[in-house]
Amino acid sequence: MTETTENAREEFALPAEYVLSRESGAATVANAGEADRVGDEPSMTWLLLRELVETVVLSLVIFLLIRQVVQNYRIESHSMEPNFYEGQFILVNKLAYKLGAPQRGDVIVFHNPNNTDEDYIKRVIGLPGDTVEILNQSVLINGEVLTEPYDMNEMRPDTYFGPYLVTPDHLFVMGDNRPNSKDSRSFGELSSALIVGKAWVRVWPITEFGRVMHYQLEPGATAQAAP
Repeated sequence: MTETTENAREEFALPAEYVLSRESGAATVANAGEADRVGDEPSMTWLLLRELVETVVLSLVIFLLIRQVVQNYRIESHSMEPNFYEGQFILVNKLAYKLGAPQRGDVIVFHNPNNTDEDYIKRVIGLPGDTVEILNQSVLINGEVLTEPYDMNEMRPDTYFGPYLVTPDHLFVMGDNRPNSKDSRSFGELSSALIVGKAWVRVWPITEFGRVMHYQLEPGATAQAAP
């Protein structure tokens, strides 16, 4: 009984070489599959490079979009003293006059009409259709005195100018430092096409950080701070 059983087992048993061959073949197939998967996966260097490129491109797009809305400027003149000094930095809202029109009393940045490579900062005094005149130290708009509540370096008592009629799509601008400002009194009215934007925030020096104040100036009326 024992001998017969042992013979049967030996008769139907697989040769050792066949077992080894099957096992080796299975191992070979498995290893080949793993190699294919490894080959399909991108290398770590490529992943890092792609992420870097995507980050740079995204940053550039955001920067360009911001530049279409806001731009920083360094003040390089004394024409707006005592409200703005040389060396201060401001942010300019470039969308302000794409969504609305300049108002009398706004502080704006614009390209110099005589040299568009340089920019000026001044205050809007006359709007299209206004007649601007200066008598002694007073600015008159359409024959009425313009009340200006902000600090100024005033003109000499014997200063006279105008009358000057502001034409459509133009502005009459003046610096707050009236005796030392190259403005519409010298280069004439300003074309609206040369406006960069509206002074928005003073960012430097940090002790004077804050929103730039604008005023609603109406001839013959008390001036109010703009919202």
